[in-house]
Amino acid sequence: MCGRFVTTFDAEMIQRLFDVGEPPELPTRYNVAPTQPIYSVRMGESGARESAYLRWGLIPSWAKDTSKTTGMINARSETVAEKPSFKAAFKRRRCIVPISGFYEWQKTPGGKQPHFIRSVDEEPLAVAAIWEVWTKGEEAYIETCALLTMDANETVAPVHHRMPVILEPDIWDIWLDPMVEKASDVLSLLGPCPDEKLEAYPVSRHVNSPRNDDEKCIQPEVVETGRSLF
Repeated sequence: MCGRFVTTFDAEMIQRLFDVGEPPELPTRYNVAPTQPIYSVRMGESGARESAYLRWGLIPSWAKDTSKTTGMINARSETVAEKPSFKAAFKRRRCIVPISGFYEWQKTPGGKQPHFIRSVDEEPLAVAAIWEVWTKGEEAYIETCALLTMDANETVAPVHHRMPVILEPDIWDIWLDPMVEKASDVLSLLGPCPDEKLEAYPVSRHVNSPRNDDEKCIQPEVVETGRSLF
């Protein structure tokens, strides 16, 4: 699963890379957590890409109430086209969440050790996501999202068995196109991330608290031997 991530990129670079018109408002974040608004790129009604801020944690449109739920932050790519909570969004409301990297926790004898995972060239990672709208008359209108996950590649697997689905630029147009509705056509886009694209290193447990949102979250942790793994 993916439960925390980082966004430290330049807004104008995201504008150029994802072709979203005006540069988006992108505050630097080192510890983005569920229920918070996250930046995404989706296809607008005009047929052009647009920026959107979505609450992280998908709430199905048919949910009767939202007061006791934080939503579902991840959707398994293997079953996203079948699950009642996700299948409508997967068919028509797909988006991309650009991130600078994500955290996963490795089980160790001394407890769970957080790791930061990022692109080796420190370029943004385009995470596949789906979004949904929940309404209640004229009283409420909430747009939410979930990140897609898949089996981890060889870089991430020693840390955690799952990872976000990362999309390459040549398939962004198809992924975002709501006219592409056939599940098999969309699922065929979700291939494994190349092992050499990513690097992972341990960080301190400072990141465990979502209240901590500073550069210390991504600083390499020194292991017990006194030798840094990064």
